[in-house]
Amino acid sequence: MRQKIFTLEKSYREGVRKLQEAGVPDAKLDAWYLLEHVTGVSRAYYLGHPDQEMDEDQEEKYQELIARRQQRIPLQHLTGEQYFMGYPFFVNEHVLIPRQDTEILVEEASKYLKPGMRLLDVCTGSGCILLSLLKLFPEVAGIGCDISDQALKVAKENAKRLDVPGVCLVHSDLFSEITGNYDMIVSNPPYIPTEEIEKLQAEVRLFDPMIALDGKADGLYFYRKIIKESTRYLRLGGRLLFEIGHDQGKAVTGLMEEAGYSQIMVKKDLAGLDRVVCGMYNKRVVENSSRTKM
Repeated sequence: MRQKIFTLEKSYREGVRKLQEAGVPDAKLDAWYLLEHVTGVSRAYYLGHPDQEMDEDQEEKYQELIARRQQRIPLQHLTGEQYFMGYPFFVNEHVLIPRQDTEILVEEASKYLKPGMRLLDVCTGSGCILLSLLKLFPEVAGIGCDISDQALKVAKENAKRLDVPGVCLVHSDLFSEITGNYDMIVSNPPYIPTEEIEKLQAEVRLFDPMIALDGKADGLYFYRKIIKESTRYLRLGGRLLFEIGHDQGKAVTGLMEEAGYSQIMVKKDLAGLDRVVCGMYNKRVVENSSRTKM
């Protein structure tokens, strides 16, 4: 027999209290999103019917999710969803949660993509970058690669959910299984220096896949490898775009210049921090540099 009767308001307030006591950031917002996820009620409906009773199954589910959020399990892992570029992406513990900062990479890439081009997304993860671009440019041929089979399963599910047919997803350690040439390569590789990972927010440090975070000692390991190998796959005049850490713009720019990229630009995020580097592959830059040194 049910001993307690919980209304929408009472359950919500209890959820807020528990999350605040656990030190969860944005406790009120997260408690609301979990209530909305469990009950399907809108904010407007809640405000008009705060005393509506929740059924027992909903209440149990809500309290279970609140308890898991108290453990700092990310909200998106609990709901299984994160919006990116206006699209609902499925996410779980095998992929990075798409973040608003990464939308800048999509926006920059969209300035150069044209129908008929070939696009490669290295370290595709959930597929949020690749699939968002293919939604914007359905006549572009898109390939995404990742070393994680579990991440590729998530990307495949997102391609199905977002109705992006024909996208090719490849299990590959960077370029190891990639063939052909491309007009654009995009990547959000692991770029956090190893020693900095322990300083990250618990939700990231404990629950994001380490393989998607760790950029080795200086955070530049994967930029070096991708930039060096990209020239074998990028057509002359093609574009390479990266998401970067806030203090990596100068270093990544230098690596791209050495590899023969020109017209390199660093784009800032809404907080005014370096977030994206974009450059055009120009083999002549390397050839001219070599002649100068002779």
